[in-house]
Amino acid sequence: MDEIKGRLLERIKNPEDLKKLKLNELPEVCSDLRDFIIDALSTNPGHFGASLGVVDLTVALHYVYNTPYDLLVWDVGHQAYGHKILTGRREKFNTNRKFKGISGFPKREESEYDAFGVGHASTSISAALGMAVATRLKNEKERKVVAVIGDGAMTGGMAFEALNNAGANKSDLLVILNDNNMAIDPNVGGINQYLLNISKSNTYNRFKNDVWEGLGKLDGFGRKTRRFLQKNQHALKNMLLKENNLFEAFDFRYFGPVDGHDVVYLTKVLNDLKDIPGPKLLHLITKKGKGFKLAEQNQTKFHAPGIFNKETGEIYSCDCPIEKAPKFQNVFGETLVELAEQNQKIVGITPAMPSGCSMNLMIEKMPDRAFDVGIAEQHAVTFSAGLATQGLVPFCNIYSTFMQRAYDQVVHDVAIQKLPVVFCLDRGGLVGEDGPTHHGVFDIAFMRSIPNMVVSAPMDEIELRNLMYTSQLDEINQPFSIRYPRGCGIKPNWKKPFEKIEIGTGRKLADGKDIALLSIGKTGIFAQRAVKSLANKNISAAHYDLRFVKPLDKKLLTEVFEKFEHIVTVEDGVIRGGFGSTILEFMAENGYLANVKLLGVPDDFIEQGTIEDLYKECGIDTKGIVNSVLNIFGK
Repeated sequence: MDEIKGRLLERIKNPEDLKKLKLNELPEVCSDLRDFIIDALSTNPGHFGASLGVVDLTVALHYVYNTPYDLLVWDVGHQAYGHKILTGRREKFNTNRKFKGISGFPKREESEYDAFGVGHASTSISAALGMAVATRLKNEKERKVVAVIGDGAMTGGMAFEALNNAGANKSDLLVILNDNNMAIDPNVGGINQYLLNISKSNTYNRFKNDVWEGLGKLDGFGRKTRRFLQKNQHALKNMLLKENNLFEAFDFRYFGPVDGHDVVYLTKVLNDLKDIPGPKLLHLITKKGKGFKLAEQNQTKFHAPGIFNKETGEIYSCDCPIEKAPKFQNVFGETLVELAEQNQKIVGITPAMPSGCSMNLMIEKMPDRAFDVGIAEQHAVTFSAGLATQGLVPFCNIYSTFMQRAYDQVVHDVAIQKLPVVFCLDRGGLVGEDGPTHHGVFDIAFMRSIPNMVVSAPMDEIELRNLMYTSQLDEINQPFSIRYPRGCGIKPNWKKPFEKIEIGTGRKLADGKDIALLSIGKTGIFAQRAVKSLANKNISAAHYDLRFVKPLDKKLLTEVFEKFEHIVTVEDGVIRGGFGSTILEFMAENGYLANVKLLGVPDDFIEQGTIEDLYKECGIDTKGIVNSVLNIFGK
């Protein structure tokens, strides 16, 4: 990281130091903080645009509020880099998202300033309401609670559940809506259009400003107020009938829209709002990527750009282990378009991740058959179920970590009714620097427990294509789950003709006589390499790629248990209830006895780090598999 730019930022170790500055010095702090974030993230990748967009708000919040006593909750959390830098973590920010370093998201055990651990969207208002109620019950009258929600999180249903409860509860709570019209991709849906309308409504905003000036801090109704209301009764009627405010309908006092990049004005507004009791919502208009021109112009690309040149903005693409091997999500996106061109029944659904999962390819080519539903995983699943009832074949693409949010819908709305929804779970397994909130390690365990569900995982890109092809065939009349990893695969020449895979069939990839390695998904690549390494150590290992966790290939497993005394299972999901557990259940149910070693993610939350570091930490990389086998044989 470059040397810190900015005399003022160097003086700030914590928010108390920030408060010692004069109000007119805050713009310089914001400039310094933006420079620091740009310098840091150009060489150590992270969530770039979102954090730049809230620099002014972050400075204003810590200047006005008495953090950490006052509680500040960040939604999603990828907006919180400035918050981390101002709260004692500037000097170790170069470890951000690195193995054994600081987390890329707010984390309670990391700092007292991180009031709530986050990583998934739309949780801030619920958590902040809980905190506000707790402060009331504990009679902590001076303590304030603030939730910052934005980057598309207001499109999530949970946010509105919380608004509904908070308005009725009347607790002292400030919700700040950071409205930048973006998640990772541009926001979609009615809520987004509503916010655009309200931010552009001259009548509404002029009237709200007049109310602010006329009523001061809303501390009473005098003669001046009555004259004001009589004078503006037409505007009042217009607001109530034509431009009624959604948030005020939830019994929130609404303020805004306000320029979210005017730090001096923001501090004045926040100071005023501190003295107003009850639930309040401050609507800020911000620009994602503010302060870095290319990030402002291409907000999706610079959401998390990776390493880039801070002078030119050139983004340096990742190096895949195999030259020209594609990313799994790109294989998914291109294959989906190819299948949809052949099968008119196919439709695509994603909850606000079209670029991340490559659903954008189908949205561009077939906009009437591909749908971005916003950050709404529960809706995405039940919407898919509705499509399936009418004979369509929905490919519902959700990151594994976010599928956790829609588990009830998978069970109740899809599986019970045995609807042929294809769940494509991107980022299955360990995902790297985003850490425990984003690792997709639970899906095998929770999907395989659901009746009627097919649970599969391809080892490479060709297998992903063939599983997708198989899942949309007419004879498949049940839910079908395909999970695949983040990042690049191993097959440069992956565009092969489609082949049907018989559901519940695995394959033997290497024969051997001493030990059997059973793998699912990406870990098969490590198992393949382990077979070669073990051969050099005079251990003959067989390798079986199961492909399906449910239904199991019983014929193949019978061969394994009748032939081998020693068996190792390898997976990049949780061991408890996962693939290895499935193998042990088969062994017990069929009366076999064998020495079975389970390799996978332990019963713990795995921290952030490179994928290579994390696979090594869990002992499921090639070296880990080899060492486990050597231990079995006492070598």
